[in-house]
Amino acid sequence: MSGKVRVAAIGLALSVMAGLMLLVVRPALDPARVRPLPLLVGAWIAFVAAAWLLRKVPRRAAVVLILLGGVAVQAVAVSAPPKLSTDSYRYVWDGRVQAAGFDPYQYVPTATQLAGLRNDFLFYPHAQFCVSPSYVVSHPAAELTPGCTRINRPTVPTIYPPVAEAYFLGVHFLPTADDSSMPIQATTALAAVLITALLLFALRRLRRDVRMAALWAWCPTVALEAGNSAHVDVIAVGLTAAAIVLLATARTPRRTIAGGVLLGLAIATKMTPALVLPAVLRRRWATVAAAAGGAFVAVYLPHVLRVGGKVIGFLPGYLQQENYTTGTRYGIIGQFITGPLASVVAVLILTAVAFAVLQFADPDRPWQGALYMTAAALAVATPHYQWYSLLLVMLVALDGRPEWLAFAAGGYYAAIPSLGQYTPPWRLASGIAYGIPLVIVAAGWLIRRELAARASGPAEPAPTGPAPAEAASAAPEAAPAAPGTERAGVLAEAMTAEAWPEPLDRQVPV
Repeated sequence: MSGKVRVAAIGLALSVMAGLMLLVVRPALDPARVRPLPLLVGAWIAFVAAAWLLRKVPRRAAVVLILLGGVAVQAVAVSAPPKLSTDSYRYVWDGRVQAAGFDPYQYVPTATQLAGLRNDFLFYPHAQFCVSPSYVVSHPAAELTPGCTRINRPTVPTIYPPVAEAYFLGVHFLPTADDSSMPIQATTALAAVLITALLLFALRRLRRDVRMAALWAWCPTVALEAGNSAHVDVIAVGLTAAAIVLLATARTPRRTIAGGVLLGLAIATKMTPALVLPAVLRRRWATVAAAAGGAFVAVYLPHVLRVGGKVIGFLPGYLQQENYTTGTRYGIIGQFITGPLASVVAVLILTAVAFAVLQFADPDRPWQGALYMTAAALAVATPHYQWYSLLLVMLVALDGRPEWLAFAAGGYYAAIPSLGQYTPPWRLASGIAYGIPLVIVAAGWLIRRELAARASGPAEPAPTGPAPAEAASAAPEAAPAAPGTERAGVLAEAMTAEAWPEPLDRQVPV
């Protein structure tokens, strides 16, 4: 396939992906009224095809394609209001509350103390989430005011950590940010594009294939959860990516401290980046832990001084609401064990994976251990929220094994498994969504192992010459390795370490 035809095919695949995503976020444009899940499956197939075709595109042209494609899919996602999540409306409200001088952890959205901050964008009679007068009467201690709002869970405090709240406050001062979701959608989409640029820079500096950045830039999960749903997880992922790159290349205490601080800020944006910790503590663990912990405490301290224990927010209630505290939430473990014992098994599995990563992870490639830890957490917790896999998508782009993206695709099946009469029982949906990715990853490991074995070639026959002692005395200098053997070893290492080969125009020393 010629270069021009390949680029045209990539453009066609991305156009198909963008068109299917547009139907997801704007269902009124779909005359056939196709359910979201088949559209998402089609978008993922188009994405995989585009990423596969990119492998043999020259490096400079690939960089341009990655950036243009990333901007295009984000623009499509931003073009419609949030469709698959309502979390962005809480972001807008938290920014408005802080701008008015209130701490975001102090009152719930429907609190009487904040009634004067209500506007027609977030509060109106026919909104999705309502607090009835009877509920207000039955909960007098809560000091609530009845009404309907776009904000989900309007009677509970915010769950987002301080750095996320600072982000919401910053977006609040953008034009029209107080009465529209567009500014925070556009800002989060811009953050996703900036992460693409960061990955391109990092992959080049790490001497890895820059084309792997497409696994982030073009991924449907990134487009839908950044440009459309505007999830703050994107900000946490950006901070985590910068922290990992710094810590992987740090050779001085100053850079190690900077990487630790960025990781602490990422954890104070969304708790999921804490999964990266076991992989980055292999080098200067005390410095990394102290820097990350110091940054985490520093951003929490002002809120603790102002509202005390309220900074915990809705986190305990979330764990209870999602049935993690009762042990009935685990999609895969729950097929065999339920109740408190399931929670014990989940903790033991994650502890074992964290210990293995801490012991055996490569400090020069911390993204590998972080990928194992993040995938293990998804397989154990089996969340119904597809944006939780954004961290994994970034780690896959650094690592270069695209089969791990199956966890991100499976997240959509866990969130919206509805297929009419073909919808499985709810108890099985999460197990299917995250069990199939485990099979895909295992198959990918077997295929890579087989390819590496074939590349290394058959073992050479044992020598029939003189004994080792005689050979050592007869040959003072060891003979150089055969060129074919050395090349086979290099090829085997490349097949196991990289998902895509290096570009053909690269000069390889012989």
